[in-house]
Amino acid sequence: MNRTWIELDRDALAHNIRQYQSHLPAGCGIMGVVKADAYGHGAHVVAHELYRLGVRRFAVAALAEAVELRKGGLEGEILILGYTHPDGFPQLVQYDITQTAACAGHAARLEAFGRESGTPVKVHIAVDSGMHRIGFLPEELDQMEAFCRSPWIRVTGIFSHLCVADVEAEDSFTRQQAQVFQAVLAELRARGAETGEVHLLNSYGAVNYPEYAYDFARLGILMYGVLSDGAGWLRTDLELRPVMTLKSRITSLRHIGPGETVSYGRTYRAEKPVTIASVAIGYADGIPRALSGGKIRAIVRGRYVQGVGRVCMDQLMLDVTGVEGVQLGDEAIFIGQQGDCRIPAEELAKNAGTITNDLLSGLSARVEGRFFTQAEA
Repeated sequence: MNRTWIELDRDALAHNIRQYQSHLPAGCGIMGVVKADAYGHGAHVVAHELYRLGVRRFAVAALAEAVELRKGGLEGEILILGYTHPDGFPQLVQYDITQTAACAGHAARLEAFGRESGTPVKVHIAVDSGMHRIGFLPEELDQMEAFCRSPWIRVTGIFSHLCVADVEAEDSFTRQQAQVFQAVLAELRARGAETGEVHLLNSYGAVNYPEYAYDFARLGILMYGVLSDGAGWLRTDLELRPVMTLKSRITSLRHIGPGETVSYGRTYRAEKPVTIASVAIGYADGIPRALSGGKIRAIVRGRYVQGVGRVCMDQLMLDVTGVEGVQLGDEAIFIGQQGDCRIPAEELAKNAGTITNDLLSGLSARVEGRFFTQAEA
């Protein structure tokens, strides 16, 4: 790889899927959430690997993501979890994509398109059980029933989203959400409405609330072996393994003396002779500028080294003083493991004042690679 790249561990992804499958009740399948380029891991390569592992349902956030996967040859169901403008409705049919009805008004537009085009659209109904982001309101049962019965719509599923399934102190709210969803589902079924497959659990919900499993669980960040937040609550430790390693290369080495400064703003001043390595990764690649001032470290030749000065757009600097044999072109690992040294994505996210979902999905398109490096055992 040229400058900065991502490597993926096939064994880790397979392990994580097996762990979830052993934890979830029999009959509950898995939907692989590959939105935001599979949380920065590479949607195309991850989705195809999941398909090889037996996953047949996938979720994205936007029409463009779904179309790209279809054009890349991905089979199985692809569900768009977010909004699609009516201008994009023809592509839903063209590429056999399932659309979420984001609210009653969105549902009406989907139905109108089906009627006008003469081709029903495949849809999952979103139910707002308390997150208040998208979905039919629980009291909109008449609208949901009518939507399910429309000949211009194929309702193939219904779901809701748990917003605090990773917070033990919010257990009562999560259970309240589950009960609201259960009540809506029960009433629709009592009315004879066909709701298709049912899904409620996300990554944390599947670990902490398997009793609320339905037809499948939507697995996102934890499927990649990463916690959203280092403080996130897990009722059961599934011993998940990180899938991603993020690497870059040393592009220059220089020795500086006491009193000399490094990078923009001269915020780092050497107190003794040090060896500074410039590395070809910066905030345009997805390393937050908030990690300036020594808040980031890397692994070089099996040793931890500390960042110095401000993170630049395309580069950052490391203090590699004392690293034996360090040279131009050496790898620097920012997420991953080498020998006894390990840097988890959670560390970078915490030091940057954010969550791993934000950090990983922010890894830019110019970061190369996103390929699997190991064969499954």
